Amino acid sequence: MGWLPKPVEELLSVALVGELTVIRPDGRAITHPLIPLYDGEHLLMHSSTLFSKKLEHIKANPRVAVSLSDEVAMKGNLDRATIQGTARIIEDDPHQQWERLILGLWRRKEPAIDQFLKARVALPLFFERAVIEITPERCFYWPGGNTARAPRITVAPREAVAS
Repeated sequence: MGWLPKPVEELLSVALVGELTVIRPDGRAITHPLIPLYDGEHLLMHSSTLFSKKLEHIKANPRVAVSLSDEVAMKGNLDRATIQGTARIIEDDPHQQWERLILGLWRRKEPAIDQFLKARVALPLFFERAVIEITPERCFYWPGGNTARAPRITVAPREAVAS
């Protein structure tokens, strides 16, 4: 698929939760649990557009990190990874654009989304979504989850970051 190590791509394919870390205006980091989706080139996450501080923080500073560290969220896989990159917010059409960009990936990972979609009229503000598109630039990978050891570090080829 992309340049990320194969075991990290496998983590991304099963992880139901990833920890998105953004930088607040005061320089402090803040972390949000979100569903990480991967299209082979970008990590894609999404957020409600209604009063979203995380979206504001990304717009002010697009440098982000996504950690995969919860073995339950990764279906028992003990490996760990952190991916650093640059994010952009896609919110031109918060009503339908997210569906075109991520619904297929989301549905493959968590089919229960279809139950929420059936109740869409009952939860209208939930479905006004922005997509967070992250271009990975550096990856830290700990096989077996042993973070006492130095991670394997992989850096994106220039063409992956420039695209």
